[in-house]
Amino acid sequence: MNDNPLKRTPLYPVYADRSGVKLVDFGGWDMPVQFSDGILAEHRAVREAVGVFDVSHMGEIAVEGRDAEAFLDFLLTNRIRGAEPGRCIYSPMCRPDGGTVDDLLVYVLDDGVYLLVVNAANTDTDFDWISRWADSAFPGLRVENRSDEWALLALQGPGATALLRPLCRDFDPDGIPTYRHAGRRQVAGIEVLISRTGYTGEDGYELYCSPGDAGTLWTALEDAGAAPCGLGARDVLRLEARLPLYGHELSADISPLEAGLAPFVKLDKEDFVGREALAAMKAEGLPRRLYGLEMTEPGVAREGYRVLADDSEQPRLLGRITSGGRSPVRGSFIALALLDRGSVQVGDRVQVEIRGRLRAAEVVKTPFYRRAT
Repeated sequence: MNDNPLKRTPLYPVYADRSGVKLVDFGGWDMPVQFSDGILAEHRAVREAVGVFDVSHMGEIAVEGRDAEAFLDFLLTNRIRGAEPGRCIYSPMCRPDGGTVDDLLVYVLDDGVYLLVVNAANTDTDFDWISRWADSAFPGLRVENRSDEWALLALQGPGATALLRPLCRDFDPDGIPTYRHAGRRQVAGIEVLISRTGYTGEDGYELYCSPGDAGTLWTALEDAGAAPCGLGARDVLRLEARLPLYGHELSADISPLEAGLAPFVKLDKEDFVGREALAAMKAEGLPRRLYGLEMTEPGVAREGYRVLADDSEQPRLLGRITSGGRSPVRGSFIALALLDRGSVQVGDRVQVEIRGRLRAAEVVKTPFYRRAT
């Protein structure tokens, strides 16, 4: 008997019994890694048309109160102070030593009312972290884990707006700027919180609704032409777009500066958790940074594989792969690697140790894919 059964999202009954769907344990959640058409078809749907993802496993944490803005500005590396309702703000959240607790989205819902969307596997840890800092520095704030109150669907791809528009009541989704939300609106007759955000490198929307409405909303989007997509395609899409995944490009041992997220670390703020350590890293010179690799010899560069210099009979270790896989857009195997800063430059040849054998790769510019604008 399993004492820790996998958690399931409100959308699990919609797809669990479908022919060809493949479910996997994803951080304790029973999630679809692919549907019947497979990862390559789902990837193509998002790059060329539109796909819909169940991402209801993500966590939602509410922070409310008179001092909520000041608290979040202190807790997060990005600037929150002065952000008007309707903004969606991406930010790392750091430890005092500069390591990353998580990366998240802040929805500014109203004055003093914020919703933080955090990575699924980190929800409980994040809630405890946020609550402790609130209790110690900003007593009186309300910090609540409201993950059970939300389901989340991601509609992604160049055809997302055209598909969504006929389902929207009294508003045009194309009027929502990127990284903004339109508050609560009606989509397919269902009340949703809708934002122009995503994790694929494509245009698209994320729709939050009550768990009881999730199945109806999913069916409406699928009936309108959205291809159901799983986490396998989502990972390939985000890798091509060079979007970090917590536990890979970010962790307690990897700072957001090393991960290339300096634009989201506002060192000119008066203070925030981790500022002193991050400022020292920048001043002293980062020891590592994230590079893009493209394999030039057969081989899949997976997380943890060693990357070595290609300049001697006994190549020196440069660092390790953080994420890797096949890119349908490039028709090759690609990877992100955390390497000694300054050890390589674009165009250099390196070697990746794959199952005891060295395979050649080239350092390339990232992102590996950028959508046409």
